[in-house]
Amino acid sequence: MSIVPFTTLLDRAVHAGYAIGYYESWDQYSLEAALEAAEECRSPAILGFGGAVTSRAWMDGNGVEELSVLARCLAERSTVPVAVLFNEAGTYEQLMRGLHSGCNAVMLDTSHLPYDENLALTRQVVDAAHPLGVAVEAELGHLADGTDSQVKAAVTDSHEAAAFVAASGIDALAVSIGNMHILADGEAQVDIELLAQIRRLVHVPLVIHGGTGFPAAAVSAAIARGVAKFNVGTRLKQTYLAGVKDAVAVLPDRLNVHRYVGSREAEDVFNYAKERLKKEIIRYMHLYGSAGKASV
Repeated sequence: MSIVPFTTLLDRAVHAGYAIGYYESWDQYSLEAALEAAEECRSPAILGFGGAVTSRAWMDGNGVEELSVLARCLAERSTVPVAVLFNEAGTYEQLMRGLHSGCNAVMLDTSHLPYDENLALTRQVVDAAHPLGVAVEAELGHLADGTDSQVKAAVTDSHEAAAFVAASGIDALAVSIGNMHILADGEAQVDIELLAQIRRLVHVPLVIHGGTGFPAAAVSAAIARGVAKFNVGTRLKQTYLAGVKDAVAVLPDRLNVHRYVGSREAEDVFNYAKERLKKEIIRYMHLYGSAGKASV
């Protein structure tokens, strides 16, 4: 099945009443975990990486190309339909490099900007991406940050959202309805009625960032109101790090280091963490209803 358009995946999800998770990755092990989870439970997948929580200097170096090419390579041999997303690029220049390195969907981090600046930059991205067959996601409204109380939320206004989508030409809109970035504990208080108001005026697929803290009980209601994609990152890194810690904690005093680092055998501490991560991603795929939908 290999790589398919981002818009195709989201449109199928909206039509069939499920959502696809974007399980943010940061290296080969995490990208493999997301793809293997999708193949194991026959789910469509969005492979990708993000700029918001990655060193700007590293991304400005070769980071964008390294992750783009790696994600693209895995996607091309996939047995389920896959899109490749560069999420929340830190700069327009970074985004353009991802666009030319194999990503077929991109998003520039502009939600913190005033409406007019957000729209102008997003329109610039659309004008560059669409001629190359690359889809564009954008965000209107701003999420609070679970690690920084000074970062306050600005919820998405439904009328502004409709105007923004029409003027920008984007393919998917991320919204702020109480969901939060990096909410490591507990659940966000989300406004499903606000989501319904947005959906009545906005007809592109909707996206929820901050999936870690999004209440599981509200997932089906969100999907029914046009959400076709959830972004999850914090929970995945928590799961992976816990796996690494557990694997390292039981290492023998005397060992052949090659079996425990990079061997891809069961003893490989990063492979052990990857298997933990894969199980967590599969749990989300069932929560979002994408399991078994690879051919839908």
